[in-house]
Amino acid sequence: MEEHFPITALLPMKEKSERVPEKNMRLFDGEPLCCRIMETLEKSRFISRIIVNTDSPQIATTASRFSKIVIHERPAYLIGNQVPMNDIIAYDIEQESGGVSTHYLQTHATNPLLSSETIDRAVSAYFANLHRYDALFSVTRLQTRLYFSDGKPVNHDPKILLNTQDLPLLYEENSCIYLFSGKTIRNSGRRIGNNPILFPIPKLEAIDIDTEDDFRLAEAVFVAMRKEKIFL
Repeated sequence: MEEHFPITALLPMKEKSERVPEKNMRLFDGEPLCCRIMETLEKSRFISRIIVNTDSPQIATTASRFSKIVIHERPAYLIGNQVPMNDIIAYDIEQESGGVSTHYLQTHATNPLLSSETIDRAVSAYFANLHRYDALFSVTRLQTRLYFSDGKPVNHDPKILLNTQDLPLLYEENSCIYLFSGKTIRNSGRRIGNNPILFPIPKLEAIDIDTEDDFRLAEAVFVAMRKEKIFL
């Protein structure tokens, strides 16, 4: 049986967002959107701490009611839409002084359908394969006809209309789960490392809120799944 080390979750949340104003604090089925992912992370069997990196006093106050939360106030030089996420991750790890956890899981408040069970499966896969891989990130399977912007096909020949289930399998990075060590970030400068595991997760759990339509879709699916007791 693989050995599991404590995992620290990294949850960056900024105050302002462009396409969905203040989406992290917007009510999602009656509570701030950011609460959903924090509830999920606290249910994980492997996550010992959750670092919330934010420039929002309101988000910090809301997050502080959760027992595993540690707040990192985002410095001015890391505020803005052009700041790379890898820089924010590196900052949070640096604040740890090399300390409590050497393994990290990064996710977003905009993934409200992600389940703790899927997180725990990903953590188990990560630790079981550390001898071969240096990171893990979640993906969504794609088997559909794709095109470049110039109209050229990506993964099929329009003259040969294969059934979609027979097309080459592609994977979309869905931004739900990233697992890596502090060493991986230092060596590669990126959360997916140099040799990552691609970890498929259920399509509905991978819904990411980036637009108003995404928000409405995620909330409708969440309410339906709760009604069917798919998760509570």
